[in-house]
Amino acid sequence: MALVIWSVILLLFPVAILSLTRRFPFLESIGPILLCYAAGLILGNLGILPAGFGKVQTALATYSVPIALPLLFFSFDARQWSRLAGSALLSFFLETVAVLVAATVAFLAFSRLIGPEAWKAVGMLIGCYTGGTLNLAAIGTALKVNPDLFMAVNVADMFVCPFYLLLAVTVLRRLLLFVLPPFQHHGLAEAAVSWELPDYRGFFTRKRLRAVLTALGLAVLVLAIGGGIASLTPGEYGTVVAILLITTLGIAGSFIPYVHRLEESFPLGNYFLLLFSLAISSMANLRQLLVAAPAALVLVGFMVFFSAFIHVLLAALFKIDAETMIITSIAGIFSPPFVPMVAAALKNRALIATGVLTGILGWVIGTYLGIGYGYLLHALFG
Repeated sequence: MALVIWSVILLLFPVAILSLTRRFPFLESIGPILLCYAAGLILGNLGILPAGFGKVQTALATYSVPIALPLLFFSFDARQWSRLAGSALLSFFLETVAVLVAATVAFLAFSRLIGPEAWKAVGMLIGCYTGGTLNLAAIGTALKVNPDLFMAVNVADMFVCPFYLLLAVTVLRRLLLFVLPPFQHHGLAEAAVSWELPDYRGFFTRKRLRAVLTALGLAVLVLAIGGGIASLTPGEYGTVVAILLITTLGIAGSFIPYVHRLEESFPLGNYFLLLFSLAISSMANLRQLLVAAPAALVLVGFMVFFSAFIHVLLAALFKIDAETMIITSIAGIFSPPFVPMVAAALKNRALIATGVLTGILGWVIGTYLGIGYGYLLHALFG
């Protein structure tokens, strides 16, 4: 009975977090994902979970991301990428190259410090800094990263990245104008693409419930197809193949008008991503996390700021303007939800379209890139 009660608590907890963040602005500023990580870490280390609950935690951590991926991708509109100016696409490409360069140097410099799963940690960060937390979670699931290392990387990311964000909204533009040209309008309409956080009000009303169940059913179908094909893969690569297939099928689903119009798919996918955050953090051992955190902090700090430095050098070489460089960097490292805030700080609403679209593009390619390059580093350097 205790297993059932605690399972229900875990399933409902993200709903409570979302309700609280909408009601209290200071909690919204912290963010639902960070709140779920913190709550899971506390819950898992209090010693109050019943015996045998580890199987429930493992199941939730294993299946929540594969369900979230297609739900989040269903709502994407790849046709909007045609609105991107050439300089924005080039800057995003340069940001991706910068992340790969930083990842290579970081792996060579810090692999002994991180341990045998250093290549997995670097792979997660490649995905994270080309598209955000969604990719980090997908790669961590695919590579079966140790929960303590996964949490250490997440905590380090949440500690380091706000410093870069603060830099981006304050003095970075003025500093970059010494080496990069000023922004020129690229023909994008102001706010041509906007970004809004999911709205869960009335989510389970009878009117919306049918669409919710339809979206969930399609996601489960994608999971079954991807998992079924991946089960034929020999050895340890089955989970990797499953995640890549599920990602691909989710993207393909976005091209089907009926699937793309399911407005409830993105909020539902966001719920499962929060559920993953809660489950994976509840599996982490706080003592082992504290041991792993300093090394993860060094790795993450180097990845963020060295990749940004390389991005600036490449932007100068290709004459990318300062504001486009900043917004594509923020879109890659932080993901689309942070774009409007930074665009507002730069007093340039036309950048919203650029940032959101490049951030979504990063979501699409980040999982492939992080897994593929992680394996490449592992094969080349051990």
